[in-house]
Amino acid sequence: MAESPLHVALIPDGNGRWAERRGRPRAEGHRAGAEVVGHIAEAAARLGLGTLTFYAFAHYNWLRPPEEVARLMQLFLTFLRAHTATVAEHGGRLTVIGRRDRLSPELREAVAIAEAATARGPNLHLRLAIDYSSREAILEAARRLDGDSAADFARLVAGGAPDVDFLLRTGGELRLSDFLLWECAYAELYFTPTLWPDFTVAEFEAALEQFHRRERRFGRLPTPAPAREGANDGLRP
Repeated sequence: MAESPLHVALIPDGNGRWAERRGRPRAEGHRAGAEVVGHIAEAAARLGLGTLTFYAFAHYNWLRPPEEVARLMQLFLTFLRAHTATVAEHGGRLTVIGRRDRLSPELREAVAIAEAATARGPNLHLRLAIDYSSREAILEAARRLDGDSAADFARLVAGGAPDVDFLLRTGGELRLSDFLLWECAYAELYFTPTLWPDFTVAEFEAALEQFHRRERRFGRLPTPAPAREGANDGLRP
């Protein structure tokens, strides 16, 4: 039986620090990071991944300076307008998860256009988490639950996406930061000190190679090593 295409989740951390270390405004770090998102998404499609979810803006990021938040929102708008057609042309699907009521009408419209234009894409599912909180998603699913099954609850939490197989975070921090907590229950984790604007497709591919070398047991015992040809338990005839 063929394995399902992988769901990879990414926390692209380090944009602001990247800019500050170079004496540049933080906004330049976010712009550089947006370009990397495009490169990694292209690589994910080429490698045959099923789902790629980026943690673009956490709900607590509203606590940042208003000028930085405004520039991030404009960056999301620019990204959606620039990449929707490309995603559609390559048979991809683009969706946004998280709250939308606090987004500007202009950004909500761009999200709706992107989702409608790519809704039938059979290839890579690119998801952007904007104004997202995993705890809020779980609580909202619980509020909406009314005698439904556990499977329905999981569907409400995850929005129909499969569980995360591999979660990767850049920037050196070692935490999940309220990102896909339900979906990451059995995800393999990978942390790198590389700041997101410096993260390359080559490092992404190397991280995936490491993932494929790991043994995912899901509570089961390790797979026994295959017996060597000619082995006889140490007994001689």
